Amino acid sequence: MASANPRTACVEALVRWEKGAEFADAVLHRAYHENSFSALDRALFMEFFYGVIRFRRALDFLIAKLRDEEPDVRTRQALRLGLYQLLRTRVPRHAAVNETVNAAGRARSAVNAVLRRFLREEKPMIESLEGAPVGVRFSHPDVLVARWNRQFGESDTAALCEWNNQPAESLVRVNELKVSVGEVMRACEAAQTPGHPLMLKMEHLPIALIVGGLCYVQDPSTLMACELLDPQPGERVLDACAAPGGKTSYLAQLMRNEGRIVACDVSAERLARMRENLDRLSVMNVEVKRVDWLKPPPDEGKYDRILLDAPCSNTGVIRRRVDVRWRLKGEDFKRMPEVQLRLIRNLAARLKPGGSLVYSTCSIEPEENEELVRRAASAVPELKFRESGQTLPFRDKMDGAFAALFTKN
Repeated sequence: MASANPRTACVEALVRWEKGAEFADAVLHRAYHENSFSALDRALFMEFFYGVIRFRRALDFLIAKLRDEEPDVRTRQALRLGLYQLLRTRVPRHAAVNETVNAAGRARSAVNAVLRRFLREEKPMIESLEGAPVGVRFSHPDVLVARWNRQFGESDTAALCEWNNQPAESLVRVNELKVSVGEVMRACEAAQTPGHPLMLKMEHLPIALIVGGLCYVQDPSTLMACELLDPQPGERVLDACAAPGGKTSYLAQLMRNEGRIVACDVSAERLARMRENLDRLSVMNVEVKRVDWLKPPPDEGKYDRILLDAPCSNTGVIRRRVDVRWRLKGEDFKRMPEVQLRLIRNLAARLKPGGSLVYSTCSIEPEENEELVRRAASAVPELKFRESGQTLPFRDKMDGAFAALFTKN
């Protein structure tokens, strides 16, 4: 099979994403499956696909200035792709224009005209973009910019939006069930990160360390909830929303593979992936189960500690989940807390007296974090709030996360 053209495939994938309900990651992996790419073209495809989605609003701002007529969906994706290359990549300009025009199909003439007009008027176009409101300039929806302005102020909101547009740094946690941090660092001269003593930068690590389960790709913000839970060897622990298993494996590491962890999720596909991850990491004390904790909880005994890494808006990880910003609606910030509160209520019934429950999210929204904790303390009186922690991308230079510790009377 001949190698697929990454720009043509990218336009098709962007159309599929725009018209459908699939998340960007799912569309990307489907495109990988359907096309034969060289290693270079695979990297180009991913850069173009995610980049266009990230900068979608800013690109549309320029398209509106460069073209009077509203383009159809496919033409718009080709225009976005061409402008993204000219604005945000080092692709030679002639290649960006010519190759995108060739990928545009019946819209070749229109795409060629717009891209060449941009090159003629580049300076005023960029000045216009730089003078646009934050939501346009940094390509975020107004609903998010407005709520972050109220919460953090305009300066931190701009810094947050800028952070969300950066490609996520790849970091790994050393799996101390197999190897020590010192052994990894001596073996490959890896560099630690300031975020956590177990975290290393992935850029110079041999991929064999990950394939062999000595390291796990993870952001340091995800470790906070596990450490707040503080599971001890020999205890019975529940990880209620566990897949794909990053936090589960860290709980096992903290417990030195002693005791029992019951790791649950509602998705059979995600559970299968988690089993593979746990096997690779040599986690030996985990029982994997398919459970929906929004339903009446199964009576299978009580737990010393429970981790609820709740489904949430994901606003702390927009840098990694590139299309979350475009999927969120205002009503989601009312709907999600109701789901989260139901989960806390159901899981509290499975906690031993004197036991600990940690509620965590990868959200930076107060409705899902501080306000939810206050609601839970009132709605579930047997739980007593103890302490909480939070990471904010613009402040802590890592993903946004929140964790709160409760104990049961």
